[in-house]
Amino acid sequence: MTAPGGHRSRTARYVLAVDQGTNSTRSILFDSSGRLLAIRQHEHDQHFPQPGWVEHDAAEIWHNLQRLIPDTLDDAGVSATDVAAVGIANQRETAVVWDRRTGQPVHPAIVWQDTRTAAYLETLAQRGIADEVRACTGLPLAPYFTASRLKWILDNLPGARARAARGELLFGTMETWLIWNLTGGPATGVHVTDVTNASRSMLMDIRTLRWDDAMLDLFDIPRALLPEIRPSLHIFGECVDLVPGAPIAAALGDQQAALFGQTCFDAGDAKCTYGTGAFVLLNTGTELVTSSRGLIPTVAYQRDDEPAAYALEGSIAVAGSLVQWLRDQVGLIRTAPEIETLARTVEDNGGCYIVPAFAGLFAPHWRSEARGVFAGLTAYVTKGHIARAVLEATGWQTREVIDAMNADSGLPLRSLRVDGGMTSNHLLMQFVADVLDCPVVRPLVAETVSLGAAYAAGLTIGVWSDFGALRRNWHRAAEWLPTIDATRRDAEFASWKVAVTRTFDWVQ
Repeated sequence: MTAPGGHRSRTARYVLAVDQGTNSTRSILFDSSGRLLAIRQHEHDQHFPQPGWVEHDAAEIWHNLQRLIPDTLDDAGVSATDVAAVGIANQRETAVVWDRRTGQPVHPAIVWQDTRTAAYLETLAQRGIADEVRACTGLPLAPYFTASRLKWILDNLPGARARAARGELLFGTMETWLIWNLTGGPATGVHVTDVTNASRSMLMDIRTLRWDDAMLDLFDIPRALLPEIRPSLHIFGECVDLVPGAPIAAALGDQQAALFGQTCFDAGDAKCTYGTGAFVLLNTGTELVTSSRGLIPTVAYQRDDEPAAYALEGSIAVAGSLVQWLRDQVGLIRTAPEIETLARTVEDNGGCYIVPAFAGLFAPHWRSEARGVFAGLTAYVTKGHIARAVLEATGWQTREVIDAMNADSGLPLRSLRVDGGMTSNHLLMQFVADVLDCPVVRPLVAETVSLGAAYAAGLTIGVWSDFGALRRNWHRAAEWLPTIDATRRDAEFASWKVAVTRTFDWVQ
């Protein structure tokens, strides 16, 4: 097997995927049929120094990966020389700044969930430039995206902006940080990002796929700090550490990787990943579809020497984390799976709705001042009703996003492919099918983020020949069909929308 770009020939048969997520990092080995051979996972610490602040230690994440990859290969009985390529998927929008010479982060990574820059972005909105930002980047002025986090670090770390302008500091999201370390760090590290992650920065022109001077000026970001933007399916460099000589042949944001792993390659294909949050992506092909309903046009993926494929995305901030909250903060359940058992003790939600705007609402509302509410409480409501309302909150939020997608794209949803930890909850998946009034399908391989990273890397170097070969690897494990009465669905959705309005304007 010969990789393009002059890289040495390899007889390897395996593809290693790195899934660097919000709560943990995973290393997964796949064979040429897309079969999962071995998986290792390690959680990293979550730091909450102030209300609304969320931070990670990027050095801890790199050290975890240094342990995970060798253990994964050992578990599979595979040598590093048997690895044909490495693909990386990552939590998006999390900002890392490090010292080019020492390789050490100069500040904790500021995580995509962090809201410390909300007030600053509000001042920008009051200047009337939100439309200009959206026209260039496709993104609303929200603290979800990377630029304001990077600006905050440069503003608050003494001397950082001057050091950045001199090229002493480097910036990236997590795939940039890991690629730089895997390719040699301070000695030979490659400083790159891919178009999917760059499209979440609020610094890239979403049409030209280049850093935009006007956005860099707006956020006062020195260009010398930024990585080079490259296609998603591309040989970024060869590993010096952990898998010596293996090409890093793909990098995608985690939600784009899930879209790829679900083989959603045609316009109109859609997936939703149900994890800490929930993320719906609809492939719109090579057409950039703008949204007037709170959705985000984003880059889905790009192959070398080909136009980018675009997607519409609806990002839901709180999904699985609401179940975690019910377990860890409220103590109503002891384990996450118990919520389905508890919810099945009742027939409906008893008129109770929970809108989990813990740190504002994402798509389609984008209300950073919103805060969560319980609505419709009466003395009739039991813990079973609350459990069901917790699950239904994820379903109703999905409905809001899909309605906006159908209207914006003109591509009515035919079915929704789902993945992520919450898809093991059959009651929730049935509810999603009911409220969307379309089939919900779960694949045989649940690790679709990692699989997408592996598929993209393998496609780049020829492990798989084309999209058709990847589609033939995809197999259905479960399907849920809608059963609810339309009148009941519409009435309950109307109640949900009223509950959502109660969250608005909470933070003054």
